[in-house]
Amino acid sequence: MSVNTPTLITFLIYIAAMVLIGFLAWRSTKNFDDYILGGRSLGSFVTALSAGASDMSGWLLMGLPGAIFIAGISESWIAIGLVIGAWLNWLFVAGRLRVHTEHNNNALTLPDYFTHRFEDHSRVLRVFSALIILVFFTIYCASGVVAGARLFESTFGLSYETALWAGAAATIAYTFIGGFLAVSWTDTVQATLMIFALILAPIMVLLSTGGFEPTFAAIENIDPTHFDMFKGATFVGVISLMAWGLGYFGQPHILARFMAADSVKSMRAARRIGMTWMVLCLAGAVGVGFFGIAYFAAHPEQASAVSENPERIFIELTKYLFNPWIAGVLLSAILAAVMSTLSCQLIVCSSALTEDFYKAFLRKNASQKELVWVGRAMVLLIAVIAILIASNPENRVLGLVSYAWAGFGAAFGPVVLFSLLWKGTTRNGALAGMVIGAVTVVFWKQMGWLGLYEIIPGFLFASIAIVLFSRFGQAPSRAMIERFDTAEREYRDA
Repeated sequence: MSVNTPTLITFLIYIAAMVLIGFLAWRSTKNFDDYILGGRSLGSFVTALSAGASDMSGWLLMGLPGAIFIAGISESWIAIGLVIGAWLNWLFVAGRLRVHTEHNNNALTLPDYFTHRFEDHSRVLRVFSALIILVFFTIYCASGVVAGARLFESTFGLSYETALWAGAAATIAYTFIGGFLAVSWTDTVQATLMIFALILAPIMVLLSTGGFEPTFAAIENIDPTHFDMFKGATFVGVISLMAWGLGYFGQPHILARFMAADSVKSMRAARRIGMTWMVLCLAGAVGVGFFGIAYFAAHPEQASAVSENPERIFIELTKYLFNPWIAGVLLSAILAAVMSTLSCQLIVCSSALTEDFYKAFLRKNASQKELVWVGRAMVLLIAVIAILIASNPENRVLGLVSYAWAGFGAAFGPVVLFSLLWKGTTRNGALAGMVIGAVTVVFWKQMGWLGLYEIIPGFLFASIAIVLFSRFGQAPSRAMIERFDTAEREYRDA
């Protein structure tokens, strides 16, 4: 038997279970609302874990531990920023968005919500927001495909090209079949697997290096600055890392979980569950990268793969420290992280193409069955494009994620916040904010000005544009204000 046989069997069992969930969800998918948003039926537990799993992609088990392994604890500013941003998102956006989307023509997608919230009869908001989703999510999907390919490449010795298709196939299968319900149910399983792996792995690394004191002493001998939160830090650098938290307000795949909750009353419990899960997972990921410094210093003969690509650190530690059967379960956590995020991104892209282009412009009277099948076809289309983007083996997961995260955060984040918190926001304000946010991210990324993460100027300029264009343009209609007030009252009374 090959040394990888237990891991292979574990992977196959895991993938088969996910596809089975897809078939079960298929039986519950009666119409396009079910396929795209699960019929707004998610309870607090599924809402919380699904939002967490869809957020924490392969970046959690590959990108973050790799960054910590190279630079030390100073890279954990990203994790701190993400925790603050996620908590504020649950607090200010989650419940309100659930209510406001229902009051605005029971909107199923963000473009649909923007269209009805701002009474955009020209539908330019719908088109532009759907285009933003397609552009940045295709890049985001590519990051998931890269992470999956790295996993299969490292675990089974496949070529990068073969691993690329193998890693994406299972996710495409259950997303295609089961839609949003399959994605949400599998997310819950995957979130459980991820937290199990991220609690167990750093504990095993610590045990293998002799506990906290010997581990910390070894890291200090290698480089004492690994303990310095401000190592090589500048004000711009720390702010850029913390600013990842701003991205939460505009991520369509996370916001869709809020929209799909069974009621606004579920949000309080969901927030507590989701934040506890997130903090434990991020702490585990930081621990894997940090303690891994000591482990590979003590075992330099095992460090070649990590030296070549630090994002493989979780994979390599798991292979060396665990029984092959347990390793298979833990490595499935990376597959879980990749699949959970990639699947919900495919669904959001599919909904944008189907609801916001096909139905809105081509087939207004299309049947529910037709829309479901068009949605499935769009899943395949976006998946193939993402695989083509990911085909460059030099791609890094964190780099792809950071670009897409900034794009959504700047283009949608301010618009979502203003639409929920300020009744004076107008269509022109929303459109200006969206355009300026997206364009700023693209240009700032290309120019690299000041070394500042592009989400910061994008978010700032978009917010200023929303206020200016709303203040000095046509005022919101009475119907818009009444809908806003009704939704806000319902939210506060819940």
